[in-house]
Amino acid sequence: MADSRPRQAGSKHLEPDRSVYEMLIGEEDARVCKDVPDAACKHLPRNFLIHVIALSATKTGDHLGSAKLVLVWVLGAVGAPAFMAGLTVPIRESLALIPQLFVAAWIRSHAIRKWFWVGGSAVQGACMVAMAGVALMLQGATAGWALLGLLVIFSLARGVCSVAIKDVQGKTVSRRTRGKASGYASSAAGGAALVIGASGLLSGGEHLGYLAALLLGAGGLWLGAALAYGLVIEERGQTAGGGNAGQEAFRQLGLLRSDAQFRQFVITRALFLSTAFAAPFMVVTARETGGTDFRDLGGLLLAVGAANLLGGPVWGHQSDISSRRVLIRAGWIAGAACVGLFAAVHIGWQHSLLFAGFYFVLALAHSGVRLGRSTYLIDMATQESRAAYTAVSNTLIGLLLLAGGSLSLLEPWLGASGMVLMFGTGSIIASIVAVRLPEIED
Repeated sequence: MADSRPRQAGSKHLEPDRSVYEMLIGEEDARVCKDVPDAACKHLPRNFLIHVIALSATKTGDHLGSAKLVLVWVLGAVGAPAFMAGLTVPIRESLALIPQLFVAAWIRSHAIRKWFWVGGSAVQGACMVAMAGVALMLQGATAGWALLGLLVIFSLARGVCSVAIKDVQGKTVSRRTRGKASGYASSAAGGAALVIGASGLLSGGEHLGYLAALLLGAGGLWLGAALAYGLVIEERGQTAGGGNAGQEAFRQLGLLRSDAQFRQFVITRALFLSTAFAAPFMVVTARETGGTDFRDLGGLLLAVGAANLLGGPVWGHQSDISSRRVLIRAGWIAGAACVGLFAAVHIGWQHSLLFAGFYFVLALAHSGVRLGRSTYLIDMATQESRAAYTAVSNTLIGLLLLAGGSLSLLEPWLGASGMVLMFGTGSIIASIVAVRLPEIED
């Protein structure tokens, strides 16, 4: 395990990127090299900036090719059967998570792991470009099945990237700056989403050519991110644990029994799924109660973009101080948004701007949950355990996502607003449970 004591992160003469690095993270943090290999310290400015660039591109691509928004619109535009729209999020989320336990050992067997992220990002970009082609050339169920098939490949590639980047980032970005890297990327993506959302409002947001352009743009961003990430300077890592994937998978599951802190983190993360499940039912509530203007794709992108633009730097900075407190605060904010919407509906306050405001707050909170849990996991793990922690937690969460999809069967009894209230309550419970997480010691 690398020495975690503060060390100098290189000299100005060796790193021409240092001035930008110091401007983004502060001169004091720029002088500290914490929890990375000694040889990586002189490359911190370069690697930090590459992470910001690559993550900005992929996070913007996430907005342009969102399974929750854009792909649903595309399926409708090509005349695919309605039930296919309900498959996008389960496929996108679960297949990006479930296989990770089995690919972690494969990734672990290679001393340099950045190429897994590069390859995975390139595959995701190719899938988005292919989806644009499908949208323009095919119709009906044929187009729908083709889009879902490409989404399966996209999601599996994303799972490989998720395991790889946690490990690479842990070796190449100082502990006190990891949250800032993701935060700046979220803000950049949020700003891009604002511009894209505004263009969607002006163009109507449902024209097939506009939707295909979004997918092509997403593909280009992922391909560009792959090129950028190849420039990361990564030190060779240990390859212990890179044996048979199946045997390694079951061995790694033993972490839940032997590591109490990791077990508590997985439980907390599972409860925070409420913030993701609440979003679609908030949109359904807005539609059912007369907030029809809010259903426009451009308006949704504007709300999510604004949330990421404003929340990214704040959550990123706070995560570097205490990712545990970020989780607690974000859960309470998400719960307040859900309870507030439920109350507004039953009081009779049904203005579309009000629904947009609640969706913005929920998206802001969900951004904090994602950033907080990612930073907590990276900081909690060592260089030796980081890939295993990531794979085990993501695989279990993927299974829970599949199971959690069945909760939508309660909607006929609870109603859309009742579902929002239920998931909002879950977010509050998650915040309470997060209090039990120990702080990560410097």
